[in-house]
Amino acid sequence: MNEQLIERALEMGAAKAEIISVDQIITSAEFREACRKNLCGAWGRCWMCPPDVGDIEPLMAEIRKYKQALWYQTIGELEDSFDIEGMGEAKKKHIKLSYQLEEELKPMVGAHLHLTCGGCGLCERCARIDNQPCRFPEKAMASLEAYGVDVYQTTKSTTLKYINGQNTVTYFSALLFDQKGE
Repeated sequence: MNEQLIERALEMGAAKAEIISVDQIITSAEFREACRKNLCGAWGRCWMCPPDVGDIEPLMAEIRKYKQALWYQTIGELEDSFDIEGMGEAKKKHIKLSYQLEEELKPMVGAHLHLTCGGCGLCERCARIDNQPCRFPEKAMASLEAYGVDVYQTTKSTTLKYINGQNTVTYFSALLFDQKGE
């Protein structure tokens, strides 16, 4: 099954993918402090971001409930290192891939946790901004960082690269699972 997951992720648009042990995933509560600084502007504006996604310790513990993860990435081309619009477009493509993989792979993996890059991205405007409940709580995905995942350190133990050349941007996601039926 693991080879099928990798193959499907690559066919659907991931640049690279591999199966890793959940033990390889490095987490740190310090990521919550980075979120609290609100550099991305999502603090309190997205149901799947802090503080609304939940306390960091239980989220990091939730990751440990699984055995394996499909760790995958997309690589976007940029005009230059200041191409903010290009970064945003690459992020949207990555999030779209995450939701497509979610639909495609969930029958294969059974119980799972799928984390994407930088906030949910499912809706154009999160209902949280308008103090409304999440429109799609059964589909919404939190980010790796919201769960305390250190993407850089985790990627170091894989064959994937965190930096993929000049004028590129790389985004990561993880589909955490146990073998179906276990």
